Amino acid sequence: MTFSIAARCAETGMFGIAISSSSPAVAARCSHVRAGAGAVASQNITDPGLGISGLEMLALGATAEDALARLVASTPFAAYRQLAIVDARGNVAGHSGERTLGIHAMAKGAGCIAAGNLLANTDVPQHMIAAFQAADGDLPSRLVRALAAGLEAGGEAGPVRSAGLKVVRDVAWPVVDLRVDWHDQPIAALQDLWCVYEPQMEDYVRRALDPSAAPSFGVPGDE
Repeated sequence: MTFSIAARCAETGMFGIAISSSSPAVAARCSHVRAGAGAVASQNITDPGLGISGLEMLALGATAEDALARLVASTPFAAYRQLAIVDARGNVAGHSGERTLGIHAMAKGAGCIAAGNLLANTDVPQHMIAAFQAADGDLPSRLVRALAAGLEAGGEAGPVRSAGLKVVRDVAWPVVDLRVDWHDQPIAALQDLWCVYEPQMEDYVRRALDPSAAPSFGVPGDE
């Protein structure tokens, strides 16, 4: 009940995942990213533990293919799982078990992988990859554009209700972690949320690293 794209930016070293689903709060369960390590989307009939374990493997130097093989071998329920992985070098790997729901597909590009299940058609992931590769801007903007392209290409067979964007960079925490957990148009709402957050993202990083040099919040009482 999900379509997603995971990617690495070769210029900045950022990793990120953009994801949408007909289920509520999809990003809370399915999006796993770690600075310097990689990204794992664990979806379909979801086991978040696979995403957590996958990041541990990537952090220890496993390639995407190695991590995928070990994750599939570690679970007796691999037939129900769909995984998309990007490693620290931008290699990608994916798995769709034979019990993956409905129409499902994957597509790969340089440093990026898109996957989905219960899709309207098998072309959705490829449209996401094409949009990501054609988009300008930083990694979060490109991921959001790719997610919108997936919806434009048909998205899920039914309406989507949640969406999320999670991105890591050169600090220990996500520099972007935006979620729309239940909405009639969650991808449009996520795009709006990113437009609000994008110009403030660097300020929040500065406040964490050096509050004495950070700008004010610009709210009443903090002029």
